[in-house]
Amino acid sequence: MAVRKTLSFALVHFSVAFTVATLLTGSALIGGLMALLEPAVNTVAFYFHERAWSRWGQMQDAAQTPAGLGSCPVC
Repeated sequence: MAVRKTLSFALVHFSVAFTVATLLTGSALIGGLMALLEPAVNTVAFYFHERAWSRWGQMQDAAQTPAGLGSCPVC
């Protein structure tokens, strides 16, 4: 089920990107290129977003841990 839902969403995403880019530019070729390029760029952006989000979460956790208690396995 998850695979079908993912593929369905990818088709919707591609269709929306293609339609918007084609309407904005008047070119189906540019619309197609944008529809293919945008998800690729988003994938890279998501990777860096996740890294930054993880790092920010670790800093928040460290700020909330009292000094000396974070490294004690039995505390």
